[in-house]
Parts: sequence; C-alpha cells; structure tokens
Amino acid sequence: MSAPRKLRVAVLFGGRSAEHEISLLSARNVVEALDRDRFDPVLVGIDKAGRWLLQEEALLLGASRDPRLARLNQSAPDVALLAHPGTAGEAALTVGGASQAIDVVFPVLHGPMGEDGAVQGLLELAGVPYVGSGVLGSAVGMDKDVMKRLLAQDELPLVPYETVRRLAWERDPSEVLARCERLVLPLFVKPANLGSSVGVTKVKTYEALADAISLAFAYDSKIVIEQGVEGVREIECAVLGDEEPIVSIPGEIVVDHPDGFYSYAAKYIDERGATTRVPADLNEAETRAVQLLALRTFRVLEASGLARIDLFLSKKTGEVYVNEINTLPGFTSISMYPKLWEASGVPPRELVSRLIDLALARAERRRKLKTST
Repeated sequence: MSAPRKLRVAVLFGGRSAEHEISLLSARNVVEALDRDRFDPVLVGIDKAGRWLLQEEALLLGASRDPRLARLNQSAPDVALLAHPGTAGEAALTVGGASQAIDVVFPVLHGPMGEDGAVQGLLELAGVPYVGSGVLGSAVGMDKDVMKRLLAQDELPLVPYETVRRLAWERDPSEVLARCERLVLPLFVKPANLGSSVGVTKVKTYEALADAISLAFAYDSKIVIEQGVEGVREIECAVLGDEEPIVSIPGEIVVDHPDGFYSYAAKYIDERGATTRVPADLNEAETRAVQLLALRTFRVLEASGLARIDLFLSKKTGEVYVNEINTLPGFTSISMYPKLWEASGVPPRELVSRLIDLALARAERRRKLKTST
C-alpha cells in the first residue's frame, strides 16, 4: 500500500499590524513543529503593505530570534489565494501564474488584518479549512471593548474600565479625562485592537493619562482604559478544541521590568524582563477556578481551535477576573500557549497536528450543511 498523501499546509505569517515581527517568530516555531510525515508546508509571508510573498523555509528557520531583526524576503515571488473553491471543492494558491493546491491554512498572524476576522473571512470565501476561530470569534476576541461587553453580559468578572473613541478625545479631552477619574490608579491604557502589549502604558498618575491616551490612539481609533488591581497574580490558561474544548494547567507571569507590567519590552526584548512559572503555584481550588473561567470565556466569545485566556487572581481576596482572550496566541520560543500544553502533556508537534486536525474536522462539518432550500 502506498503511503497517504501529505497534506499541504499554507502557513501565513507577518501581516499588516504592529505585531508583524512577532508573527514571524511564531511562524518559525510552528513550521519547526510540523510533522513532516503528514504535512508539507507552503510558507506565505504577508508584508506590511499587504502583499503575499512565497518564503523560503531555510530563511525563516535561520532568522534571528530578536523581533527587531525579523524580516521577510521582499524579493520573493508574489502569491495569491484563489477567491473561490475549485470545481472539485479544492482551494489553491497561485504562484507566478501557476496554481498550487492547498489543503489547510495555519494563520500564524497576530493583531489587526490577521487575528481580527479579516483573513478568516477571506479563507471562508476561498473554501479552505483553517486553524483557529472563525470570523465572529476572531473579531470579538480582537476587540477588547466588544469582548468585555459580551463577557459582562454573561456576568463574567471584569475589572472596571472605560472605552474611548478618537473623535470623543479630539472633541473634548477634558470630558474623557473626567470620566476616567472614577477608575482607581494605576490605570492601563490600551489600543482596543492590538496585542503583544503594543501601545500599552501603565499610568500611575492622572497627569500622565493624556500622554498614554495619545500613544494608544497612534495604533487604533478606539482604546480601553482599565483599572489596575494591586496585588494580583497574572495567570494564563491555554484552551484547545472546538465544541468540546479542553484546558491546560495554569501558568503564571512574574514581571521584573522597569515598565512595571508585562510590556512588549518585558516580553520580547529584555531576557530578564519576566519569568514564567509553569505550572503556577496554585492550590486545587484556585486551579479549578481559573480553568473553569478560561473555558467559560472561550465559549462565551465563540472561540474555536485555540486560545490563550489571561486572568487576574487577587492575592488578597482570591477573586479571579478575566483580562482578555488571545485567539491566535504567540508560538514564539517564550510564548505561554505552547509551554502550557507541553507541561500538560501535549508537546509542540502533537499540538500543531491537533490544531490542523481540528480545522479539517470543522470544515468537514460545515461542508455537510445545506446551502439551498
């Protein structure tokens, strides 16, 4: 008997967001973890202008692990995704005018135009299975304001916050600042649709709030201003699955960086900026509480495939709060999502294979749905 045909996996990375470089580091680890007995990768980098470019595996795997040095090969051939399935239902890429069939897409994209439902909508139109949440789950998971509204509607615990739009800030900044005075310092000012702590500032005085707001608006037209909770532990759980998701053991982030929080620099630049503890030092009741809240968050926000749920655990009261969901969490060498699953008994190769299998199974279920009356 001949060996089963290998599945062609198009790995998308880069993108048009401020998290472009982190995406390249994540893609490197996903490609390294692919089971080459089952999968053949097709590497597609998306540059900051939105061009899709065929990338060489040797270049990606040999690239620097410093995000400041991560680059795409800009002289590579252009790639396009056919906007509709072929006559036999297959999806394909065109490279230099020639068509190449693909079986599944693994979007290793972070931030807007990648994690927010935009690329997911394109993949739906093309009829190609893809890893991760669908259009709805991706969109609401990316937008911190909408995410919080949905979580609040389902009565999940959140820290107090304010949402501010650019027009309101430009028209009457004093009104916005007055509105934020109900929040107790310190405050965290964040772009609503970005990750990796890009554009985030920890504000210790109300006098510093205006500058932090201006910085966040450089990255998004809507921002959230959250009340910090002193004396909390930053706990993270990884979720894997679709209709019956499972949750990893919890991990903890311990920050030791001048920024005073888990900033971009603490994550990716300063090697000693933060320490990850996997598993987190929690008792049985605390572990169960954060795991259940992570699963509830995943379901409420219509997530699928994978997500990392970030939580706060009060040292004083034991209360747990949802911070946010990441529907395409980092896969870099320091990222918590693969670390948590490895500690839970799912090594990277198995994890990537299971994510692809989940994508294929979901696509098969959708293919069985009626499209006419």
